[in-house]
Amino acid sequence: MTEQAILAGCLHNDPVAQRELYNRYSPKMLSVCYRFSQSREDAEDMLQEGFIKVFTQIHTFQNRGAFEGWIRRIIVHTCINFLKKNKKFNESVDIAHAGYLEVKEETVPSIMQARQIIECIRLLPLGYKTVLNLYAIEGYSHREIGYMLDIEESTSRSQYTRAKAMLENILVKKRIIEQPKEEFNLVALLKK
Repeated sequence: MTEQAILAGCLHNDPVAQRELYNRYSPKMLSVCYRFSQSREDAEDMLQEGFIKVFTQIHTFQNRGAFEGWIRRIIVHTCINFLKKNKKFNESVDIAHAGYLEVKEETVPSIMQARQIIECIRLLPLGYKTVLNLYAIEGYSHREIGYMLDIEESTSRSQYTRAKAMLENILVKKRIIEQPKEEFNLVALLKK
């Protein structure tokens, strides 16, 4: 089924198209949810809630940008709202679980290193993990993160700086990276 056929079917509440959309995008979106959650159950709840929003808001998709990107934004916002609603988010914000991460080179060492880094990110406090995920992986600005999390832009910046420093220490202790001689560049490390 093409993406256009799936969209058309979902606009008419066709269960076959809805199932196809879910099957096509749920694995990647579950990985996004894992990075925000503390447990598999929370990630699955976030995913379920997110796809309900995707199906109820599909009529708002205007073919500007990628359909997957549109779904991803809904999922990320659903994760943030889930954390706020369930009081699992506090001033020390957090990012974490992933099974899927795009890596430029499809080599075993780069994929293994990316997974090791994601596992280390899971060790961070929830607040740190959330800001790190939103900024370094999802690409939101500190202003956008502040708005989403109801925190000051400066709080987002400081949480990111602290998260990066804590992650660097964890990565060095676990011998995933050597002690950096320059400023630690997480985004470059994930995309090696």
